[in-house]
Amino acid sequence: MAVMYQAVYRRASSLFCRLHSTYVRKMRYLNELKEDDSFCRQAQTSGTFYLFHNLSPFLQEVGRKYLVPQLSATEMKRILEKFKETEQWIEKSVLIGCSDEHIPHFALDLGALEKSAIESELKGSFTDLRKALFVVDEKDFPLLASAQALLRWHDSHQYCSKTGQPTQKNVAGSKRVCHASGITYYPQMSPVVITLVSDGSRCLLARQPSFPLGMYTALSGFCDIGETVEETVRREVAEEVGLEVESFWYSASQHWPLPSSSLMIACHALVRAQQTEISMNSLELEAARWFDLEETVEALKRDHRSSKQEDGSFLPWFPPKQAIAHHLIREWVKEQASRTA
Repeated sequence: MAVMYQAVYRRASSLFCRLHSTYVRKMRYLNELKEDDSFCRQAQTSGTFYLFHNLSPFLQEVGRKYLVPQLSATEMKRILEKFKETEQWIEKSVLIGCSDEHIPHFALDLGALEKSAIESELKGSFTDLRKALFVVDEKDFPLLASAQALLRWHDSHQYCSKTGQPTQKNVAGSKRVCHASGITYYPQMSPVVITLVSDGSRCLLARQPSFPLGMYTALSGFCDIGETVEETVRREVAEEVGLEVESFWYSASQHWPLPSSSLMIACHALVRAQQTEISMNSLELEAARWFDLEETVEALKRDHRSSKQEDGSFLPWFPPKQAIAHHLIREWVKEQASRTA
């Protein structure tokens, strides 16, 4: 009876999907993969796989570009056989999306296998995600970020926080279940507010000691429990640079996997032009300063390579296009330029 119901449901779902947009069909298909273990297991035999090694994605350098290869299920089977591993390894993969043609994409971490041997076999290298941020195409980074975050979450949630018993993931990797307590765990993101502060004619950017040399970015901080986004913006700006926000507005959001999975909520904030003296919190920041429009435009043209000077010092530069801080800075530049036009 259950088998008959599933077959009827699939036919009805298929008819429903044909009447809707490509996006709706994709979302319905992905949801079915997450909810139906058998269906997802079957999809693994025709899907593509992104490889990781201890959370570092596999890249291939072609000319001056770094590509993110997708391995077919057949190629994955060949690789596992070559390293004398069973196809059960595929069960460790997690679903990270699908194409418009409903070809599912999975991510698989091969950290237990020899890194150099895999790199040699596939003619590429496993690259730290922070470095990958600077070299991969803009369209590839979100998928890599989501994949790494999901793989990291599974690695750190293998036991139930209530019973201490092992948890088990579903085939898609969209949840883990403790059968001893009946608790279901879902991947989560921590909300972080990232704010570009302006006094009307300048923007305020800062850097931490851990940043690459010369890089400045917008202020950011985690939302405390019970805080609204508005309260977090005001508190973080006050804590980090000693300024009081007069008004702010939302810009956009972005998932960010480093150092752990976060939802970056990007905002612009305005402080009074008469109260702009920075009082930097040296426990959190190494430097904080105002940038005028001309400085900001010039810094946007640089990257971590071109900012280095002959004497070893670094001119200011900003996060790459893949980061939402870059989006905020470009928005501010566009708004300033429209004022002066």
